[in-house]
Amino acid sequence: MSEHRRKPPQPNGGGRAAPRRGAQPSPPPSPGRRDTPPRGGSDAYGTRGPSAAGPRGEDAAEQSYGSRAEARRAAQSGGRRRTAAAGGGGAGGRGGGRRGTGGPGGERPKRFIDYPRWGKSGWRRWMPSFKQISAICVVFLGTLVGLVAVAYAMVSVPSASLASKTQKNVYYWADGSRMVVSGGGDLNRQIVPLDQISKSMQNAVISMENASFYTDHGVDPQGILRAVVNMARGGETQSGSTITQQYVKNTYLDQSQTVTRKLKELMISIKVGVKVSKPDILAGYLNTAYYGRGAYGIQAASQAYYGVNANALKPEQAAFLAAVLNGPNLYDPAGGVGDNATPELNTQRAKARWGEVLDREVKTGDMNQQQRQQYQDFPTPQKPKRSTDKAGQIGYLTDLADKYIFNNTSITQQKLAQGGYQIYTTFNKKDMTALQNAVDDVRKKNIRPDLRPDTDKYVQFGGASVVPGDGAIAAIYGGEDYLKHFTDNADYTGAQVGSTFKPFVLAAAMRDGVRKPSGPADQPASMRTPVSPKSKYTGVNKWKVLNYDGSVWQDKDGNEWLQQNDDNESFKSIDLKSAMEQSVNSTYVQLGMDVGLDKVKQSALDAGVTSDSLASTNGPSFSIGTSSPSAIRMADAYATFAKSGLQAEPYSVTKVMDSKGVQFQHEAKTKKAFDPAVADNVTDVLQGVIQDGTGTAAKALGRPAAGKTGTTDDNKSAWFTGYTPQLSTSIGMYRMDDQSKNPTFLKMYGVGGLQKIYGASFPTEIWTEYMKTALADQPAQTFEHPQDIGTVVYGDGASPSPSAVPSTTPSNTPSTKPSTSPSPSHAPSVSPSPSDSCGPLAWGCQPGGTTSGGGPGGGTGGPSSSTGPGTGGTSRGNGNGGLFGGPGG
Repeated sequence: MSEHRRKPPQPNGGGRAAPRRGAQPSPPPSPGRRDTPPRGGSDAYGTRGPSAAGPRGEDAAEQSYGSRAEARRAAQSGGRRRTAAAGGGGAGGRGGGRRGTGGPGGERPKRFIDYPRWGKSGWRRWMPSFKQISAICVVFLGTLVGLVAVAYAMVSVPSASLASKTQKNVYYWADGSRMVVSGGGDLNRQIVPLDQISKSMQNAVISMENASFYTDHGVDPQGILRAVVNMARGGETQSGSTITQQYVKNTYLDQSQTVTRKLKELMISIKVGVKVSKPDILAGYLNTAYYGRGAYGIQAASQAYYGVNANALKPEQAAFLAAVLNGPNLYDPAGGVGDNATPELNTQRAKARWGEVLDREVKTGDMNQQQRQQYQDFPTPQKPKRSTDKAGQIGYLTDLADKYIFNNTSITQQKLAQGGYQIYTTFNKKDMTALQNAVDDVRKKNIRPDLRPDTDKYVQFGGASVVPGDGAIAAIYGGEDYLKHFTDNADYTGAQVGSTFKPFVLAAAMRDGVRKPSGPADQPASMRTPVSPKSKYTGVNKWKVLNYDGSVWQDKDGNEWLQQNDDNESFKSIDLKSAMEQSVNSTYVQLGMDVGLDKVKQSALDAGVTSDSLASTNGPSFSIGTSSPSAIRMADAYATFAKSGLQAEPYSVTKVMDSKGVQFQHEAKTKKAFDPAVADNVTDVLQGVIQDGTGTAAKALGRPAAGKTGTTDDNKSAWFTGYTPQLSTSIGMYRMDDQSKNPTFLKMYGVGGLQKIYGASFPTEIWTEYMKTALADQPAQTFEHPQDIGTVVYGDGASPSPSAVPSTTPSNTPSTKPSTSPSPSHAPSVSPSPSDSCGPLAWGCQPGGTTSGGGPGGGTGGPSSSTGPGTGGTSRGNGNGGLFGGPGG
């Protein structure tokens, strides 16, 4: 631009505002700091003019903010709005950028990590940049790799020979002496090289367990991730472990499920994958894996399931053994421990898993489709063989203890099979010997299958003793020999208990009471009348069973129920105590209907019977023993009565220890099942069974005792369950070929040369001889004296009229119980009449009559309510009756 055209510099403060600006002296500039406009020194618009001194650029540097409010905002934002002088250029002295970033002086301050992010607002200010995220990932992965490297360097492979060494379990009697050494070292582990294991077994395991075995490096990250994702989705729990990892776990580590152990497993697996060859790893895994039946290793498993060596396994057999590795307790067709491990369920699972293994081999190329089609029949394994150290009764004892441990502790079947435990049981050695001797004596004297093969073959006995108030199982009899007889007869067998179930009906009647005929079926306690053992009921043979309201009971098909007494004995009217002594079925069937079968069921459950052993309550015969509790549970339930209503859960193990200390300590589990008045009255009635009823053979015990006999339909089982204050014992007897394909209960007519087997015969004889020995060193004790209880009622059929006694051919009409006018009241009387005269529940009782059944004219009525004990107690009814009448009777 030419010199003559350049605008000359203006004098300071030129313009019409000059006088005003000149009148405002400028303060001396502060070094390094912007001048602040003096208070009140702005013009009408709140702006200052140029400085009175310095060039234009300096004037711009001294320019004030537009207003005091703007100055405050600028100060609060950290001075981000810089002037043109600070920013470096632009018209009028302002910076080139909106926020003063047009020059070097306006750049953001340097920070090592720009977070929160500069120049961003809202959520973007807190959102890391791509570079930052990438850096975080790199640092994390680097740290993780470093930690893995450190862990890998620190973890060493332990000694396999020490870690995989098995131990034995030691079982102790109740007195602390050693019973037997079992488990652990007797697992028949036999190490075999890989060339002695069939190729089909190798292929089956690799295909099902770890298809990438020969290519992975000991661990399979994809498999672990797949297992985690599957579990997160709620699928089946998976381990994600390779064969190498499982080999390491079996050989070097314990079976705990901690994070530390899992990390060690991963590190050791990586090292083993590098240092040990794949064939050696596969052989090690197959030789250490647990296959069930106490078998560790493929050689032991091959013998346990198929009786062959590992090199002789066929493809279909190998597929099953590969399947059973997934869980022997749930895949062994012989059954396992727990309600979900029955032989039927296990077989179903095993077949499905077996098919999966074969199909998997086709997918992995180890078998073609044509070969797969050859294997359609499931290779059923042989039945389990028993260890010889469990001969006699010992095997039943250890199995019962093991089952208790599985169900009540955190110790698994696999852990227990590895050994190293000291197991202290409740079993009394003297009592065990006494019980076995008592059964053996009766068997040798009476059961002769060589002379009577059609009747005496397959006779079984079972028994158990429980301590009242404690629940300790003192003794059991599981069968003739653990190595010959598979089922534990002291535990659940399915044998019905017959009339030994009747005490639960009586207990329910005294506790819950009978229902009012005119009320609803589900009556509250206020409408019910607790009964006295002196109450009278019908004892008529082939009695047409009635509902509580007097109507004839019918099943869903309209059939009626005619209850038969054993030997067709009939009693017109009999009190509940005498009916128990003589085991009169019709009396207790009708009593159960009046009380309600739901109450009878609850009474049995409260006493100690388990629900899974109870029959359906849809029929009247439920009250007389169509259920099948075990000998252990029956002994425990009767022990509840012996202890005045205190129920204690039965148990067989007091303590379990290992090298680390006590792993389990029993704690008593007791509850009040019945009031003492109820339980003691049941005991009083059951004492009468031994003194005057069907159980008189037990009087030979020579001390106070109570008990009940039981015999079932078609003479398929017979029982005697009884107790003293110190010990409760149940003895059962039945016939069954448990080695047959479909075991069934057989009739016992003619067994031992007797026309019929009663609970009062061999079972009572065994009970008496055993209890004599078991209690020989204990003083005789008496039971608690029973308190008066309930109201004397006259139930169905207890009419004083002689016509109430039916002929042997049942009538087609209902009982004589009046149904047109129900009893006026069911409230119990304040004090029952000592003469047992007509009470509020005396249905059919005529005023002015006598307790023996007198009619309006004061007649003497029918037969006596009690006929006294039969010879040896063997002629009274113990059966649970049957359905005799169809429609129309």
